[in-house]
Amino acid sequence: MRKLYYSSGSMLVGDVTCKAVLRYARALADVGKSDIVTVPVVTDAGSNAYAHLLIGPASQLFSIPVENSHGDEPLDEAAIAHIELETRRMQPARPSWDEEMTDITDVDFLDLPGPS
Repeated sequence: MRKLYYSSGSMLVGDVTCKAVLRYARALADVGKSDIVTVPVVTDAGSNAYAHLLIGPASQLFSIPVENSHGDEPLDEAAIAHIELETRRMQPARPSWDEEMTDITDVDFLDLPGPS
């Protein structure tokens, strides 16, 4: 689980979700566009919910790992697949993350289910 900092706040998200959001934010910044994404999060009370984020060229996002996180990470494979599909549309080739966020297993968006 990771704490994703966005604007003046933060939210708890799963590792795969965080990596997909950061990858999409980078792709959007590269082409000078913005978008709203919906991601699964863990609320301050510990329940699962969804957050809506406006990300684009001016977004200042960063994340840190959460130590001793309890419970299952929030995961919505359809949401991740949508974010990864949009990332792929922004860039003709898959972005290289060889040296970035190596503590998180890489997302292979080609294996994720497509949008319904």
